[in-house]
Amino acid sequence: MAVATPNGGLPLQVTQSEVFSRIQGDVLLSSSLWANIALAGLSALLFVYMGRRVSSPRAKLIWGATLMIPLVSISSYTGLVSGLTVGLIEMPAGHALAGEEVLSQWGRYLTWALSTPMILLALGLLADVDEGSLFTVIAADIAMCITGLAAALVTSSYLLRWVFYLISCAFFAVVLYALLTEWASAATAAGTGEIFDTLRALTVVLWLGYPIVWALGVEGFAVIQSVGLTSWAYSGLDILAKYVFAFLLLRWVAANEGTVAAPSTAPSTAPADD
Repeated sequence: MAVATPNGGLPLQVTQSEVFSRIQGDVLLSSSLWANIALAGLSALLFVYMGRRVSSPRAKLIWGATLMIPLVSISSYTGLVSGLTVGLIEMPAGHALAGEEVLSQWGRYLTWALSTPMILLALGLLADVDEGSLFTVIAADIAMCITGLAAALVTSSYLLRWVFYLISCAFFAVVLYALLTEWASAATAAGTGEIFDTLRALTVVLWLGYPIVWALGVEGFAVIQSVGLTSWAYSGLDILAKYVFAFLLLRWVAANEGTVAAPSTAPSTAPADD
């Protein structure tokens, strides 16, 4: 519970130690964070071992992006479990928990803003897409995460929370469009279509789960009012969308480095000489 000010106004700021104690006191919540720290650490070690013989420039770039996924996650989840990137926010009028203080894991959005671009970078390199498309999709992805953070932290208006949510979904649509159309065609031309299709399906299905969890969890309609359950839903998605994804990608790249290193067979768009 928040500590009221002497004049009955806004609650006093809760200290980081108090947030940390609250996290550790909730077994469901804390376990969802510690599980990711452990898996991220093991994944990083495994990926270092799996990529030890990768040598071609493009394959090394994919490996580097893949390795960054668990490294970013272990740093971010440590911030969450310590209470550094967690805070209490009071839900606005109109929300199912209006007037109540909810534990906001805003640090998750920092994780996604840094780790999901690495996922897209790895996929883009695998498909051998052009730099302009790669930049555009990664920029849309980062914008998706930032506006998602805004949706989670706005307390002045319940309506504006959903406005930011819809803006975030619009950026997400840009990412989905690229994955389902242009990037798929590029991967086929690059000879990596089969593994790209598998990873694309995994990414699209799992990433669709995040806005669904947001809408149903404590940040949205609060159909699920347990912060611990909401946290486990996000953590479960992270485990599959990051570590399983990265393992499948790196295993294929290590076994098919010749295909990855080969130039794309896509037709050139440059004008022919007269």
